[in-house]
Amino acid sequence: MSETIPSFKIFPGQAFPLGVSEVDNGINFAIFSQHATAVTLCLSLPQRGELDRLAGSMIEFSLDPRVNKTGDIWHICIEDLPRSNVLYGYRMAGPKDWDTGHRFDSSNVLIDPYAKLVEGRRHFGDAKHKLSKFLGTYDFDSLPFDWGDNYNLPNIPEKDLVMYEMNVRAFTADESSCLDPNLRGTYAGLIEKIPHLLELGINAVELLPVFEFDEFEFQRRPNPRDHMINTWGYSTINFFAPMSRYTSGGGGAVSASWEFKEMVKAFHGAGIEVILDVVYNHTNEADDEHPYTTSFRGIDNKVYYMVDLNNKGQLLNFSGCGNTLHCNHPVVMELILDSLKHWVVEYHIDGFRFDLASVLCRGTDGSPLNAPPLIRAIAKDAILSRCKIIAEPWDCGGLYLVGSFPNWDRWAEWNGKYRDDLRRFIKGDPGMKGAFATRVAGSADLYGVNKRKPYHSVNFVLAHDGFTIYDLVSYNFKHNKANGEGGNDGSNDNFSWNCGFEGETDNADIKALRFRQMKNFHLALMISQGTPMMLMGDEYGHTRYGNNNSYGHDTAINNFQWQQLDARKSDHFRFFSEVIKFRRTHQVFRHENFLSKGDVTWHEDNWDNPDSKFLAFTLHDNSGGDIYLAFNAHDYCVKVSIPPPPQRRQWCRVVDTHLASPDDFVCEGVPGIGSTYDVAPYSSILLEAKP
Repeated sequence: MSETIPSFKIFPGQAFPLGVSEVDNGINFAIFSQHATAVTLCLSLPQRGELDRLAGSMIEFSLDPRVNKTGDIWHICIEDLPRSNVLYGYRMAGPKDWDTGHRFDSSNVLIDPYAKLVEGRRHFGDAKHKLSKFLGTYDFDSLPFDWGDNYNLPNIPEKDLVMYEMNVRAFTADESSCLDPNLRGTYAGLIEKIPHLLELGINAVELLPVFEFDEFEFQRRPNPRDHMINTWGYSTINFFAPMSRYTSGGGGAVSASWEFKEMVKAFHGAGIEVILDVVYNHTNEADDEHPYTTSFRGIDNKVYYMVDLNNKGQLLNFSGCGNTLHCNHPVVMELILDSLKHWVVEYHIDGFRFDLASVLCRGTDGSPLNAPPLIRAIAKDAILSRCKIIAEPWDCGGLYLVGSFPNWDRWAEWNGKYRDDLRRFIKGDPGMKGAFATRVAGSADLYGVNKRKPYHSVNFVLAHDGFTIYDLVSYNFKHNKANGEGGNDGSNDNFSWNCGFEGETDNADIKALRFRQMKNFHLALMISQGTPMMLMGDEYGHTRYGNNNSYGHDTAINNFQWQQLDARKSDHFRFFSEVIKFRRTHQVFRHENFLSKGDVTWHEDNWDNPDSKFLAFTLHDNSGGDIYLAFNAHDYCVKVSIPPPPQRRQWCRVVDTHLASPDDFVCEGVPGIGSTYDVAPYSSILLEAKP
């Protein structure tokens, strides 16, 4: 039931900007809906606790289409509203005809798509407020954030990036982080652990989704996944608001915005760029069978989502999550561009990785577009011009665009072929040597067109979905029983090898082989032309016990285990860190252009033999600091002839993954390398030509 409306003075308002804005005569609200026939603005004023207000009654203002509507935008201005701490949403009425794509239901109070802040439950995973509602809010009281007098954007060239894919909450949520409980799993907690990232040597973080999402979305009704908590966040509620439960101490939406900026400022102060994993291919609102209506579906389903008008207006599903955002519709395209620019201008974000980006290449009916307007607009936008833009170039509808993603010479891509080919070669599959050489040389077969560069290939062996590096060498099969889907979820094509035993073992030989293989993967990644990306936790060998789709576990399965890092600091972590730093200090791994004949010598005359699993090559340096590399994926030792070093130089061994720490990596190099070298089974070496 509505409260008695206080005597607010009301004006027609203005159509732009969308969302909430402060104007001369009050607070202006503007929202798009092409098909709504009645719109009601709902407000909750600051008089009770936030969570009480989320569930309580609201003041309602009915918008008169003759006065409060311009084109398809509904608007109203209200005088004397508080400048902050107001919760708001909209009720929308409209056609009830599902067959034509409409899903109006005026009983729902909906979040403004342009809300810059969203208020919900205050603490992550707080089961007492499992079914808490989400509403927009605004803040015109706070002073502008102080970025500091000596603040600079890192502006790291793409060829010099070393990216670290990570989850804000999982990085510090575990007790072993030794942080104050109020800081664990928060933006502030991340700041506390920047020294670790500097010690590791990376210079860019790619954060799993940080837009507002509902971690309890699986628990809204009985189902096989109702024991799970969404910790990955690929289920966006709003595209402008930072995840409010990643702020420390349950501070809420305004605090989250401020703390997020503190985090970015701290990263930038440490010379680390911040790249966001963004999900514009679908939202949290699920499907027609079990809808979770919070915003777009109730505001104008037919505009915001792809619907099949030839099949009773059913939602199209190219995302695998029940709905597909109508990305190339002009209104939705503008929303996405406005969202991206908001994160760049307001939060100083350095780049974006677009989840299932092939969805963004589909037209109204879902068919692929050769020149998708949204993809082009992102590439050409002036505000986004300084940003890294990275596509995950596939979707759940089979549109696989690795190497052929529409790019305007701007877009980089997650190189899925790199991942698969490296896994297969290192584990010893036959016939993979040529593909391995192509991938470590920068994948010119995929990206050597027009003005594209090697760094447009984001090289990775591991990512959040799939095995960790430890599990890649410890499991032949996925073990996803804990996910509640009968083991049917997660990829079956993992190209993994358990080194002789499935899962945990005390066998010393198998454990040594696994460690060697992890080092081989990491070395191959860091010596490859292109932009390397590693996965959080791989620096100590994090295990998810064979679960290759761990999105719903707010436990040690996903959470960084700091005590394990401490235990592996002197061997595993040391090797991973030293190899990263070696890459960053050697230009031969970071070419601006694709390798020419003068840049590399392949010591190989056996390309066509599928049984050959050994590859050696020399990367040439203009100043004589050549690098010799050999990878042996055979199960036997290979005695290899070492080419003569450049004049007045000698070969020094920097890496031999067969050796125990600290001999597996010696930064200054070990001299005395003869004309041959015995490369042990499943191992790799790196030699540097030194004076």
